[in-house]
Amino acid sequence: MAADRYPRELKLRDGSKVSLRLMTAKDGGAIHDFAGKLSPDDLLFLRTDITDKAGVDDWVAAVKGGSNTSVLAFAKDDLVGYASVSRTPARWTRRVGELRVNIAPAQRGTGLGKALTAEVFEVARDLGLRKLTAQMTPDQAGARAVFEHLGFQVEALLADWVEDRKGRPRDLLVMSYDLDGFTDTLEDAVKA
Repeated sequence: MAADRYPRELKLRDGSKVSLRLMTAKDGGAIHDFAGKLSPDDLLFLRTDITDKAGVDDWVAAVKGGSNTSVLAFAKDDLVGYASVSRTPARWTRRVGELRVNIAPAQRGTGLGKALTAEVFEVARDLGLRKLTAQMTPDQAGARAVFEHLGFQVEALLADWVEDRKGRPRDLLVMSYDLDGFTDTLEDAVKA
């Protein structure tokens, strides 16, 4: 089970270390503080507005309710990244989870994003999921490239499906990955 693996320490490509653990109801403040380190572009398409206490409370409620499992990465006492898998209660999609990953700007390029993604893939398997999805706008070229590198495939492009923080309509790109095909471990991900 996922909880048995935590807390654990991870050494990143640059030699720094982070501690990984599952998110709990007590982490709302750390999530909100993390949001303060993100640029407006990073915040533009977050599924949950973590700059707002109500948005953080919604995320915490999803964790407590079991529809979201999030792995947090801390450098000392600072949250520097997270990866989460969200599930819906609908029976017909019970084997599908949505992957969300976000890394603090200072930690990008260290392998943390790839490592957290590998970690949350293991969490998803523990939850009995068979497929993960990732959603983004087509203009998020960096995010799309990362997911394509991991083996995600484009499933759909939905026109004017989402709205940015300024109220402008945007297309939504949906990508998916069959978990039975993913073989990287956390340690392999950091080395790559």
